[in-house]
Amino acid sequence: MPRKTLLFALLLAAPPVLADVSGNIGWQSHYIYRGIPQSESSAQGGLDYEGGGFYLGTWAADVGMGAEVDLYGGYNWTVQDFSFGIGTTGYFYTDDFDDTYKELNLSVGHSSLTLDFATGEYDNFTGPTQDYNFLSATYEHASGVYGVIGGFGGDFDGDYYSLGYGFALEGIDLSLAWVYTDDKLGGGDEDNNIVFSIGKSFDLNRKPQ
Repeated sequence: MPRKTLLFALLLAAPPVLADVSGNIGWQSHYIYRGIPQSESSAQGGLDYEGGGFYLGTWAADVGMGAEVDLYGGYNWTVQDFSFGIGTTGYFYTDDFDDTYKELNLSVGHSSLTLDFATGEYDNFTGPTQDYNFLSATYEHASGVYGVIGGFGGDFDGDYYSLGYGFALEGIDLSLAWVYTDDKLGGGDEDNNIVFSIGKSFDLNRKPQ
């Protein structure tokens, strides 16, 4: 059984535990993922299930020419002051905006620093399947200031940097970030963008009568 299919099977076979179900909606002035511009003015939303360290979820975004729909699942745990995660993600698209990506995701964090690693396959329409990996380091300060350095390897190449500030106001999440994309990820040209984001999460758990 492929490792991604095996992980999903383990998640679905997990014993019932006290779970949290939540939803989210949001909007970004410029949807940029891992330094790669996707669309301007993107509406987004998702649904998540978490219980006993396990999680399953889906998230979708308007990418102008159709939609991106993500499916993901995995397991998070802590050991003393360290946090760890293993999961899998599938990225799917409508209207031929892009082809399918399938990833294995790993993470480790300590204090304000988190390292994320992904290794994946890109279906590449009618061309040969491409293999890639991605590594990023994220620093988040208690004040809401954060910074990200990320880059691709394998059949993909390129780096990006992001610096931003996020905060909550009356239950609404707001953020403003600068994102620099190098010429490899930017299709031959370097790119600088200022991104404004607004979003809200919803507790969907059934309340006791």
